[in-house]
Amino acid sequence: MIALSCALAGVARADTGPAPCRSFSIAIPQGRLGATLCAPASATTVLVLMAGSNYNGTYWDFAYQPQIYNFREAMNRAGYATLVVDRLGNGSSSHPPALTLNAANTSEPLHDIVRSLRHGLAGAAPFARVVTAGHSLSSGTSVMEASKYHDVDAVVLTGYSHALNVAETLGVISTYHRAVDDPVFAGSGLDAGYLTTRPGTRMHDFFAPGDADPAVVARDERTKEVFSLTEYPDSLLSTLPGMSSEIDVPVLIVDGSLDRLSCGAGYSACTSSATLRAEEAPYFAPAARLQTFVLPGSGHSVNLARNTGMYQNVVLSWLNSTVGH
Repeated sequence: MIALSCALAGVARADTGPAPCRSFSIAIPQGRLGATLCAPASATTVLVLMAGSNYNGTYWDFAYQPQIYNFREAMNRAGYATLVVDRLGNGSSSHPPALTLNAANTSEPLHDIVRSLRHGLAGAAPFARVVTAGHSLSSGTSVMEASKYHDVDAVVLTGYSHALNVAETLGVISTYHRAVDDPVFAGSGLDAGYLTTRPGTRMHDFFAPGDADPAVVARDERTKEVFSLTEYPDSLLSTLPGMSSEIDVPVLIVDGSLDRLSCGAGYSACTSSATLRAEEAPYFAPAARLQTFVLPGSGHSVNLARNTGMYQNVVLSWLNSTVGH
């Protein structure tokens, strides 16, 4: 299976119009997860979308120039249903003590969500096919869930690779501070274990020069999210050899060519889609039918790059060829 190329960016989209959406919460042992289901009438495939640390559901459902940046709407217009779920500890989900959080707190409920979607979650019609799509930290969660439960039909991993740049990751972590000390979360009542990015650091951490609309970066700052460092250790296990090789359904990996976290030293793993596939293929079984795509010029947050439409089209082409509507 060859790596996906930029040529797929011209794939035609079947526009089904706006999808009806409804928000609700899902009970889990640690509290509740906030979720929004948007389902075109004909959809039989649903994507479960979870954001990584520093983000909530707005990462997938971005309100500024949604015709460009809103991944959720792009999938709905093409006939796919979406379930945007906030991780435990962020967005509209419960905020337990920060130091009790870990990736397993999300991967176990993710399994229950997948199972419920097949039988009718929150009164919705059952879906025939379920695809999990993660970003960064929640890509690790998706690997954990798919490798353990074998209950999904396909997996999309963004801002993820086994070539994790540890030095750059530590550099990003150094920009974090207590959320209670940040203007965005003033008066929130969060415990001191919740962290967020310091004002003005997100451009360097998650975007690439020349590939970010200043208005997008400004809105990203206003909608940034909290998280706990205790979520990282077990999630990062997914970037070590072994776990991902247990996934037995199609996998698509998407990274920006200038992702300082996921592309290895000097961005060497992301010089092209083919290079990324060559780097990642040893970590996946043949059943994963691994495909990869590198979004040119993008940083870590591929959903918010100026050319994010290329990546959206690649995902749609891959979905159409692997699972269908």
